[in-house]
Amino acid sequence: MSIAELDMSKVYTGQSKILVAVDCVVFGFDSNEIKLLLFRRKVEPLKGEWSLVGSFIKKDMSLEESAKVVLYESTGLQGVFLEEFKTYSDIGRDPGGRVISVAFYSLIRLDQMNTGSVEEYDAHWFGLSEIPDLILDHNKMVQQAIERLKIKIRRRPVGFNLLPEKFTLPQIQVLYESIYQRKIDDRNFRKKLLSYDILTKTGEKDKSSSKKGAYYYKFNKEKFDEFTAKGYDFEL
Repeated sequence: MSIAELDMSKVYTGQSKILVAVDCVVFGFDSNEIKLLLFRRKVEPLKGEWSLVGSFIKKDMSLEESAKVVLYESTGLQGVFLEEFKTYSDIGRDPGGRVISVAFYSLIRLDQMNTGSVEEYDAHWFGLSEIPDLILDHNKMVQQAIERLKIKIRRRPVGFNLLPEKFTLPQIQVLYESIYQRKIDDRNFRKKLLSYDILTKTGEKDKSSSKKGAYYYKFNKEKFDEFTAKGYDFEL
């Protein structure tokens, strides 16, 4: 019997029900470090424990739409770019039932957000070295999201989204050190970054940290697009 000849109503009848959830791994950059957004779980099991922002998908929405709605309803944040990165389907991952979770991640500038508003929802920002034990497999999700982010920044300089229009070389180094979670040699980093010829030096200086100051730069998007079109990695 071909698929076309099957009575589809009988095929669907009697199938086991599996719940689908979305979880959002939201990283924020505050010019000094990368932080992770967590909130207290509102329902049993594990009510009150630290969790990623997530919930079951909305019946009339796509996964991405559900993720954005869940993020807004749980933290008050909206207009946040989210990208799907992995599906978690281990049979026993949730003691409440058979739940498959689709994880999304995002990296945002905290100076562009009303960061204090998330606390009204019992949500908080944590430094990556301060992340508490999370429910279910959420610690695993966070670590795998960090690894995905490290791969992502090899393909595109995240500074386009996380740095102001004008920035210094020390500022972009702080960003990359936060993502890689390790110290980067100053001289080698700056030499390699400038060798890509994707930055435009301005005549202005930031003298907030020293009398000598540091020159401000801007990303040259046209040159960067030419660079990536050749298939090069933005490896620093």
